[in-house]
Amino acid sequence: MGKIRLRIKALVKDRGWTMKEVARQAGIPYTTVATYANSPGMATVDYTAIHKLAQVFEISVEELVEIVEE
Repeated sequence: MGKIRLRIKALVKDRGWTMKEVARQAGIPYTTVATYANSPGMATVDYTAIHKLAQVFEISVEELVEIVEE
């Protein structure tokens, strides 16, 4: 099973936002955003949360996700 990393930290920094602001805008728990942002690689994620995060950043899911292990 592969692993992915989400580019949340870089996107938050680029936009001058906080992860709490992102969580509020996406309508998902801050703990989810923080976990996804700080994880070096995840095998499973909530696709709905990823979709909402991509919408907040106005990017595609593919732009949000980085494959770290195939």
